[in-house]
Amino acid sequence: MHDYGFGMGFGWFIPILLIVGAIYFFKYNEKNNKSLSPKEILDMRYANGEIDTDEYHEKLKELES
Repeated sequence: MHDYGFGMGFGWFIPILLIVGAIYFFKYNEKNNKSLSPKEILDMRYANGEIDTDEYHEKLKELES
């Protein structure tokens, strides 16, 4: 009895697909982070709760000057 299933023939495909997917994911995130303006980054930090309201307004004034 011969087993001509896809398991052995395409066993290499899944690891390569995972590696390519990981590379694409990291490149995509790096590209998006570089395209944000300083104000957008500040807004995101404020929205995530990383900085409080006083610090947000202080940094916003620094960006505008």
